[in-house]
Amino acid sequence: MDLKQYFKKIKDAEASIESPYPLIVSLETSDGGKAGALVEVSRREAAKAIVENRAVLATEEQRLAYFEREAVRKKLAEKTELSRRLQIAIVSDSEFRETASSFEREPKGAR
Repeated sequence: MDLKQYFKKIKDAEASIESPYPLIVSLETSDGGKAGALVEVSRREAAKAIVENRAVLATEEQRLAYFEREAVRKKLAEKTELSRRLQIAIVSDSEFRETASSFEREPKGAR
């Protein structure tokens, strides 16, 4: 393929993609590429993969499923991070009463 044609095809494909970060679905390739992987890439990378017959743009259903999965993953990661940072102290009843009574005895400006 002529290099000018190759880059013109990429430029044309890039112009036809509306989203700045489109989702593409990989196709099976002779060099070991796996079919069906969803990836969010730049417009330029998407155009290049499409021209090279390594990927196609994702359908609307695939896009919705992908972003829904990513939202669930994000919530799970946030929950995991929160549980990692959460600290629990076990305080006996007598220690609690001591602490509570010391706060009651302190003047208001002392804290």
